[in-house]
Amino acid sequence: MAVSLDESNLIAELTKQRDNRLSKDELLGKQYEGAHRLEHIGLAVPPELRRFEMIANWNRVCVDSVEQRQRVKTFILPGEDKGSAVLREHWDANNLDSESRLLHRDKLIYGRGFVVVGTNEDDADHPLITVESPLELTAMVDPRTRRISAALRLYGGTEDAPDPVYATLYQPDSTVWLEKSQGGWVETDRDDHRLGRVPIVMFLNRRRTGIWTGESEMTDVIPLVDAAARSLTGLQLAAETIIVPKRYVLGMSKGDFVDSNGKPLPVWEAYFGSLWANANKDAKVGQLDGADLTMFHKTVEHYAQLASSVTGLPTRYFGQTSVNPAAEGAIRADESRLVLNVEAKNDNDGDGWAWVQGIAERFRTGAWPLANQIKTEWHDPGTPTFAQKADALQKMHGGGPIISREGSWDELGWSDARKDREREYFKDEAQDPYLATLTAKESAADGVADVTGVGA
Repeated sequence: MAVSLDESNLIAELTKQRDNRLSKDELLGKQYEGAHRLEHIGLAVPPELRRFEMIANWNRVCVDSVEQRQRVKTFILPGEDKGSAVLREHWDANNLDSESRLLHRDKLIYGRGFVVVGTNEDDADHPLITVESPLELTAMVDPRTRRISAALRLYGGTEDAPDPVYATLYQPDSTVWLEKSQGGWVETDRDDHRLGRVPIVMFLNRRRTGIWTGESEMTDVIPLVDAAARSLTGLQLAAETIIVPKRYVLGMSKGDFVDSNGKPLPVWEAYFGSLWANANKDAKVGQLDGADLTMFHKTVEHYAQLASSVTGLPTRYFGQTSVNPAAEGAIRADESRLVLNVEAKNDNDGDGWAWVQGIAERFRTGAWPLANQIKTEWHDPGTPTFAQKADALQKMHGGGPIISREGSWDELGWSDARKDREREYFKDEAQDPYLATLTAKESAADGVADVTGVGA
C-alpha cells in the first residue's frame, strides 16, 4: 500500500534532515573511535609517511569518563517517597541498566540520543523500551510545545548498498512501517495507537534554547587531539630517522670494509659492528649524536593540560601522573568539575527518563501519569571513597542518630533490591534468638544505638 501524499512529504523532509547531518555524525563516530585521518600541511609528514600517524584518543576518554558515572538508581512516582516497583520492572524488563549506557554514550558522541517506547505483543504489562541510533533516527520538534511532532527511522542498508531499504514513520496517533520499492516507499504495517504524541524521547547534550540538535561532548577537545596526534606522528618519524646516533667515516671506500679473510662485509654488519678499526692512516671515524626528543614530550604534555582545562577532567586522565598517588580528598577535589558536569547532565537526562517511564505507563494502563513529576534518582557520580563514607555514616547513625538506617543505605547508594535483601536478613536475625541476642550484645559493647531495631 502506497503512503499518502502528506506522509510522503514528511518522509522526504525528515530524510533530508538526516542526510544533512550524516557526514558530520559519521566523522564524530570515527573521532570517538580514534579512526579518523589527520590533516597535514605536508611539510613535516609527506603523504607516503601517513602510516606513521598516531592518535592519543582523548576523545574516548572525554566521553567515557562522563558516561561511566551516569547510573540510574530508581524512579519515584508523584506523591510517593520510595522507589516505584512498577517503574523498576519496566527498567529491568528492557535491560536498561546496560541499554541506558548506550543512550548516554550516543548522546555524548553525537549530541543527541533517542529512546522509543512501544507495545510489547508478548507481554502487555511491560512495554518495549529501546535505545535507537541517532545515525538512523531523526526527529522534528514543535517549537511551541517542545515535543517531537514526527520522527523517522531509516535502516536496513548494507556496506555494498548503504541506502536504507526500511523505514519507520512515527506520528502522534500512528506508527507506520515502510519498505522501499521501485516506486518509492510502500506501507507494510501500521499501528493506529491514538496515543496523542510521538512515543519517542530525545535526549540532548549541552542543550540550548531553540536548538534541537545538541552538541558533542568532544567538540572542545577534538582540535587538541589532532594537534597532539601531529606531534606524536612527528615523534614516530623522529624515532625512525634521527634519534639513533649516526656513525661516519672519511677517507675509506666500500672495499676497505672486509673481514679477517679479506671478504667484503655486508652493509648492515659493517655499520652495526661494535668496533670500527682499520689500517688506513688517512681515515677519520666519528659519530653524530641522536636528536633530543624532549620538545615532542613537552608539546604533548602541554596539549594534555589544555585538554584538561577545557573538559574539566583531571590531567591524570590524559596520562600526566605524579610519582605519588593522589589521596582520597585530593581525588574528590581534582574531580569536582567532572562531578558537577555529570550532575548537570543527570538533571536533564533524568527528565528524559521520566518521560520514557510516563509513556511506558500510558501503554500499560491506558492513562497518562504525571510524567513530568516522576523523579529520577541517580547514584553518586563522585569517585567512591567507601571507608570515609562508611565511617561518617556510622557516626551519624550510631552517635545520635542523625540519620536513619534507611537513610544510611541511601547514602551508600544501595539499590532497592539490595535494601530488600537487607530487610530480609534483619527479619531472619529477629527470628533467630541467638542472632538477636548477639546483635544486641554487639550494639551494647560498641556503645551505639541498636541499628536493627531487634534488641529493643
